[in-house]
Amino acid sequence: MKFFTLLASCFLSIAVYSQKVELPIDTMIVSKHSVTISGKNISYTAQTGTQPVWNEKGIPVASLFYTYYKRDDIKNTENRPLVISFNGGPGSASVWMHLAYTGPRILKIDDEGFPVQPYGVKENPYSILDVADIVYVNPVNTGYSRLIDPEENKTDRKDFFGVQADIKYLAEWVNTFVTRKNRWLSPKYLIGESYGTTRVSGLALELQNSHWMYLNGVILVSPTEIGIERDGPVEIANRLPYFAAAAWYHKKLPTALQNKDLDEVLPEVENYAINTLLPVLVKGGFIEENKKKEIAAKMSSYSGISEKVFLQNNLAIPFQYFWKELMREDGGFTVGRLDSRYLGMDSKVAGDSPDYNAELTSWLHSFTPAINYYLQQDLNFKTDIKYNMFGPVHPWDRSGDNSGENLRQAMAQNPNLDVLIQSGYYDGATTYFNAKYSMWQLDPSGKMQDRLSFKAYRSGHMMYLRSEDLKNANNDIRDFILKSLPKEGEAAKYSAQ
Repeated sequence: MKFFTLLASCFLSIAVYSQKVELPIDTMIVSKHSVTISGKNISYTAQTGTQPVWNEKGIPVASLFYTYYKRDDIKNTENRPLVISFNGGPGSASVWMHLAYTGPRILKIDDEGFPVQPYGVKENPYSILDVADIVYVNPVNTGYSRLIDPEENKTDRKDFFGVQADIKYLAEWVNTFVTRKNRWLSPKYLIGESYGTTRVSGLALELQNSHWMYLNGVILVSPTEIGIERDGPVEIANRLPYFAAAAWYHKKLPTALQNKDLDEVLPEVENYAINTLLPVLVKGGFIEENKKKEIAAKMSSYSGISEKVFLQNNLAIPFQYFWKELMREDGGFTVGRLDSRYLGMDSKVAGDSPDYNAELTSWLHSFTPAINYYLQQDLNFKTDIKYNMFGPVHPWDRSGDNSGENLRQAMAQNPNLDVLIQSGYYDGATTYFNAKYSMWQLDPSGKMQDRLSFKAYRSGHMMYLRSEDLKNANNDIRDFILKSLPKEGEAAKYSAQ
């Protein structure tokens, strides 16, 4: 009898542990909440769940996890903006902007963005939910989003993991979402961070030309190159303003510069990079020796890195070397890539690059427990699926990235489409000056200057982690949305007058 009891228990254990952990393909959990924004209490509904991606045969091949916040006291949504939010990676979940930037709840961190315990979430008094409803979308393999039986459905990874594939299937998903939620009449905005800016720049044209969905605005947070070339001398010259910003923050500039405010220093460095440094770099190995030494001395004064190092690197110091070198003689620390305010500690002071990204480990420290707690406890979405902060999406096909040109074309075709760019001065991955450069190159005609705007902040890639910039950056989005909404009866057209 004991033998049979033991055998039955074994079979039961095998049955339990052989069950496949699966995410529902199409489901939604609804919950009610409130938040105080700018002193006003706002009630809202949170819808969190999954929505399928179908193949050409109408078979669900993937399921995307999303969280949708809708203000309760708006009866007519035809004038109520909808913001569709993506993060980057390209394998990154939507957690970052969701739980630290525009949403009604943000994680508990200190005023500069560093983790504190006990972990948790709190109200976001600067959320844009007062002026717009928001949906946070997790592409395949990020967050809880997954492919569905890829072997059985003969799913090709190339249909999801690449610049063009990503844009195509996400446009289909957005179309379905807007239809299901009855938001076709609403003004619509896309916001993307980092690689998410490549994503939303491409989506702007794909939604417009393949789904006939016209947008009112695109917000690029810490943008990538969005397909705009900047190799060679341009890329080297464009590094210097970021070097100056990071050096200023860590007090590594000469006294005369260090005593100036950052807003005084950077225009000077930008002017030098464009009007002096770039023309010299064009000459490459034929730069006169005395001129090379003069340039190296100036770059040194603007970066906190020695003249000798610039000369040893032919005036082109790699980013990773800068992150290792800036504080090498000042405690032996490294500085962060995505946010150079953060310090790291390597196994040895020597070397050409940091052992790890100091800022990213700090962010994962606080974001991971907060999002796992929030989704399951506050929004009541229960699952054993792992929440992928970063998911397996590689190899990623980066060919055919014309996202900047796609955005320009979408703007040209749609007079109502405006663009806001937001960048942090201390971001060494997608630098603020490269973001400016992208804005300048986005429209070669110069005819859309009044529809392109740029805002910079004294923080890094995730500028919203710093309390002061959380407020300022949300207010900038809020103002952008309100200003880009057409006046009643105003037609979308160009006028020659």
